[in-house]
Amino acid sequence: MIKEFKRVDRKVVDTNRIFQYCKDTVELPNGNKEEYITCLHKGAAAVVPVLPDNKILMVRQYREAIDRVTLEIPAGGRNSTDELFYDTAKRELEEEAGYTTDDELIHLITIETAIAYCDEKIEVYVARNLRPTSQHLDPDEFIEVEAFEINDLVDMIYAGDIRDSKTIASIMSYYGKYCL
Repeated sequence: MIKEFKRVDRKVVDTNRIFQYCKDTVELPNGNKEEYITCLHKGAAAVVPVLPDNKILMVRQYREAIDRVTLEIPAGGRNSTDELFYDTAKRELEEEAGYTTDDELIHLITIETAIAYCDEKIEVYVARNLRPTSQHLDPDEFIEVEAFEINDLVDMIYAGDIRDSKTIASIMSYYGKYCL
């Protein structure tokens, strides 16, 4: 059985609009102390948008960190830690995909994206009865929206064409819950 770990100190070493970087000191079960660098994140929300014909709306966008265009579900960070994940999901559905819904979003899964060094949590929802509006992209966003059959998305995951972890977890969770 793993004994208790105890964080004994946290120092913020840098902050930007997405992360707060901390240097943590943790007391290990054997009494030794170890330092860790941790990224704190406000959290994010994502949405699996389902059209009336059961196709899934996906967004195609460039991701600088991996220097390529990706295919993902719509998602984005909370504006503050006070913003509800649900509200973030509705906002991102409209901003990125150009759709809204008057129905309640249905919670699908919670994802913790990089637990070895970051506390980012993404709450994922399903949106149905979609109504087109218009995209409200940030100045640095260039996003194309496409609709796919769920089976084609699953095939793309297994083929390695979709590698984004939140998208894989969300599509596979949706597939398992609603399509099997």
